[in-house]
Amino acid sequence: MAHDHPMPTDLTRNQELVLGALTGTTGPLSAYDILDKLRGDGLRAPLQVYRALDKLVERGFAHRLESINAFVACADSHCHRRSGLIAFAICDNCGRVDEFADEVIDERLGAWAEAKGFKVERTTMEIRGRCADCLNQAA
Repeated sequence: MAHDHPMPTDLTRNQELVLGALTGTTGPLSAYDILDKLRGDGLRAPLQVYRALDKLVERGFAHRLESINAFVACADSHCHRRSGLIAFAICDNCGRVDEFADEVIDERLGAWAEAKGFKVERTTMEIRGRCADCLNQAA
């Protein structure tokens, strides 16, 4: 995933390190993968990574992929400024993650939730399959 956000200037050292680990890789990372990458920078405990990830996710600089229990840097430079649906296409073969937002889907889900009297607290959509590169390699 490409990272298009300007680097924030008000992050803690641990948040900067964790965001750097996420932006410096092409695929999703678990908290333990991040910890392994950052041990040389002084991070020793999973709690340090999880606290940094919580803040990065809260501010929209990272996303948690629930189905694979991993994190990616935000690829959309404006997503943290808008609310609504953020969707991810996750390749089960190579691990590639593509991020996108769709206002039409967001509006339809919002209308459904309102009709059902359901209060939406967060919405993440994950689509699992094989990316075009993996499909082309298999052909």
